Amino acid sequence: MATRNLDEAKSSKNDEFYTQYEDIQKEMNAYLEYNPDIFREKTVLLPCDDPEWSNFTKFFAQNFENFGLKKLISTSYAFESKNVKKEDYQLYFFETSSPQFDIDKTHTHGKIFTLTRDKNNTGVIDIDDLEWNYLDGDGDFKSDEVKALRDEADIIITNPPFSLFREFLAWIIEADKDFIIIGNQNAITYKEVFPLIKQNRIWLGCSIHSGDREFQVPDSYPLNAAGFRIDENGKKYIRVKGVRWFSNIEHGRRHQPMSLMTMDDNIKFSKHKEIRNIGYSAYDNYDAIEIPFTDSIPSDCSGIMGVPITFLDKYCPEQFEILGMSASAGYNKDIVGLDFLGEKDARCIVNGKNTYARIFIKKR
Repeated sequence: MATRNLDEAKSSKNDEFYTQYEDIQKEMNAYLEYNPDIFREKTVLLPCDDPEWSNFTKFFAQNFENFGLKKLISTSYAFESKNVKKEDYQLYFFETSSPQFDIDKTHTHGKIFTLTRDKNNTGVIDIDDLEWNYLDGDGDFKSDEVKALRDEADIIITNPPFSLFREFLAWIIEADKDFIIIGNQNAITYKEVFPLIKQNRIWLGCSIHSGDREFQVPDSYPLNAAGFRIDENGKKYIRVKGVRWFSNIEHGRRHQPMSLMTMDDNIKFSKHKEIRNIGYSAYDNYDAIEIPFTDSIPSDCSGIMGVPITFLDKYCPEQFEILGMSASAGYNKDIVGLDFLGEKDARCIVNGKNTYARIFIKKR
């Protein structure tokens, strides 16, 4: 999906992207491999997830017994809060066949789905045992009603609307909950997010490091970019660039140090023409050197280095210390972490030219 399309989705709040089952499975497996009991006897909240669409709900419901979950809670927004017109309602047998179904409430009220028991007496607890009802409100995660569910939960897992990522993460941090959520990698540069990364309170997940990811979107979603498809059942999908998992739950990848070459070897053998036979440049406005590619970080540099934000895909806290970040023209010592030696633009500058956002690191 083109960046322009993502920006349009944010501005219109039309950013309901439904994560693919296999992407959820890959990420959750990374935490399970590191700690097989990560979900055991835990209450998991999925606060943006209608089971008719959400693969998060399907995944955890189908693995309820395998993971040893105590309780699964899934909530969804009212159609009205999602700007869905009545003529665009997509109602399903799961909902309409229930005695509590009310078309007017579906328009104005969110829904809550819970899984705790073998409701249909099959001997297995799975998605067929979900029980649901309407919420009192529209399902907004900021409501007191959903906050109470947040406070009850042990772990929060979902793909929140990209336009609300800042607010959603703050909502989780406020309650001091474990979480695994999806966002755009540019969220790393948000002033509300980066300090948490620097403080080692949150980090990137394990399974998505580059490229783009495919998401299902509602039938009413406009397809006006190159990266989309419609499957044989008429379901719409778009591809979104720069997607990352964000979490505060440990996984093994983040404790694997990067394999590095010396500065001399990088200059001799680097695959990047910006480094090979040229070397490294110092910033005009910071006492640090420019590292334009994560795989060009030298093993023998004892000073401060500015690296791309994608460095966090391979960041090992035992190997490097994060000092700060320069991502905007405005200088903020609390974010940047280094003294500013320039006069105007606070972004990292090399030979008079701006770079992209840079994270300042130092080898431990």
